[in-house]
Amino acid sequence: MTKSLLNIGDIEKFSIVDFPSKMAVVVFMQGCPWRCPFCYNQSLQNPHIEGNAQWEHLLHLLEHRKGIIDAVVFSGGEPLLQDELPQAMDIVRQMGFEVGLHTGGYRPEAFKKVLDKIVWVGFDIKAPLEEERYKKATGNAAQVEKVQESLKMLIDSGIHFECRTTCDPRILDIDDIYTIANTLADMGVKEYYLQKYRPIPTDKTTQDSDCEKFFADEKLQAYLKQKFAVYEARK
Repeated sequence: MTKSLLNIGDIEKFSIVDFPSKMAVVVFMQGCPWRCPFCYNQSLQNPHIEGNAQWEHLLHLLEHRKGIIDAVVFSGGEPLLQDELPQAMDIVRQMGFEVGLHTGGYRPEAFKKVLDKIVWVGFDIKAPLEEERYKKATGNAAQVEKVQESLKMLIDSGIHFECRTTCDPRILDIDDIYTIANTLADMGVKEYYLQKYRPIPTDKTTQDSDCEKFFADEKLQAYLKQKFAVYEARK
């Protein structure tokens, strides 16, 4: 394979937090169709610039990590943006690694092509699954019906997955978390996580108390623990 199979923004050589119970290499793929205001990886958004890592470098790294690394997680950006993702996953699997995926589910037709290649998915839920709310949370780019289609596909697949929401107080409030939780539980989601928003460098106004309120609300936390088989607050 040539080094241009994937446009890779960066590579994290060791991670114990991006794939449950696995030591993983994380591949941050270049390009994302969304412009979420809380994005921590804004350098990965532009799909038209060349990333800082090369496909050949990833293969070399994996070859020398056999027996140390269990899995490869394709993250982003948004991995489903790149059409070569299924081919890349096949190569990684042939090398003996399990494959995980981080996605917002924006492109169900691409998601369908990789479902038989992955064993775990981290599925990001940006806001209540309503058209206008999702547009606001993703920079007016998301089509919520596509996100819903991808999530239904994932639930039906039987693949181990989690849903998670970053609690940016500029676009979400506590009632929104109840709405998200009820929608996900009704769809059949069993594992859900709230992630604390930490102000990005351009956010000069959000206080830590604003970010903490979701986790300090004991009623909300108790509700989420009751609603899902697995729930955790990630702070």
